[in-house]
Amino acid sequence: MIKSFTKLTYLLPLFFTLLFLNSFLANAAVPVPAPPQIAAKNYLLIDFDSGRILAEKDADVQIEPASITKLMTAYVVYNELETGRIEINEQVTISEKAWRMGGSRMYLEVGTKVSVESLLMGLIVQSGNDASVALAEHVAGTEDAFVDLMNQHAARLGMTQTYYKNTTGWPDTEHLTTARDIAALSAALIREFPEHYRRYAEKVYTYNNIKQYNRNKLLWRDNSVDGLKTGHTESAGYCLVSSAKRSDMRLISVVLGAASEKSRAAVSQSLLNYGFRFYKTHKLYAAGEILNHSRVWKGEIDDIALGLLNDLHITIPRGSYKKLNALMDVDANIEAPIAKGEQLGVVRITLNDEKLSAVPLVALNRIEKGNLFQVAKDYILQLFN
Repeated sequence: MIKSFTKLTYLLPLFFTLLFLNSFLANAAVPVPAPPQIAAKNYLLIDFDSGRILAEKDADVQIEPASITKLMTAYVVYNELETGRIEINEQVTISEKAWRMGGSRMYLEVGTKVSVESLLMGLIVQSGNDASVALAEHVAGTEDAFVDLMNQHAARLGMTQTYYKNTTGWPDTEHLTTARDIAALSAALIREFPEHYRRYAEKVYTYNNIKQYNRNKLLWRDNSVDGLKTGHTESAGYCLVSSAKRSDMRLISVVLGAASEKSRAAVSQSLLNYGFRFYKTHKLYAAGEILNHSRVWKGEIDDIALGLLNDLHITIPRGSYKKLNALMDVDANIEAPIAKGEQLGVVRITLNDEKLSAVPLVALNRIEKGNLFQVAKDYILQLFN
């Protein structure tokens, strides 16, 4: 017995050491390298669903966006189409101003009639400045009036550092935006107009017997890339907003002020590869999914279902999903009447004690106030509780 006890005494430190190591490794963060240092003045890499920033540099510094501007030009047109104020097959008469536009063009001819659909293709694939002005004049009467719509939509989307002066991205010291605002616009465009977004994957468009190729070289190099827009001026440098989807994960990369057309494609590819290689996005809960039930006092019924208004996505290092922890804080005393969507608590998501998200836990149905008997009964029960 003494001999066995002696052996056990020697083994105990080893046992507790292994126990500690196992616990440590179970809770240790999955290592992720620092984002690549790329040759661009400003950049941002963001997950589309969760909104998590995976890499950034000077993302809030205002810059000239060049033809990246045309993302907002298209966004405004999409809104006009969705509201029914214009139709996709409407014919647009090309003005002299549109015809005279310099820079990249789809080579419209003054006085001709061109459909909104064709102009959108020329705007997106060929980056046509003439198409931008033609669409603006058709929607709002003048380019200046259309620019006012652009700025209104920017404010609505929370693009607080953006101010547009034209529809094309023609250089102007007051025509400014940021990488973060561009990412917000890109996400809104993909989310709100999925049917229109398909145009950004088109590699070639021919108009007036002139074939032009999409300047987004990643469309040829990476099958997961399906958008979005290039831009270039002397003052802005070479810019590229790209989006790619692999499995169920979509990333948006914004690269501004690269040194060349080749460079903007290479650094954008580096950012996308980094994000997909080291991170994964998980859909934890669906909008409207019942996550909990809670007692309701003084209502026509005494139980309410709780859930989320929107899908909840989390982007985390690959291999760390099992370390996620979800906690629901529910209000202690819930009384009717309760409106559908009313916040009654919070869902908190953590990873290794790091807070990743805190979203409102809301009522999934409406509960009216109960009758006099129900109210009186619950009043008495509450006193005892």
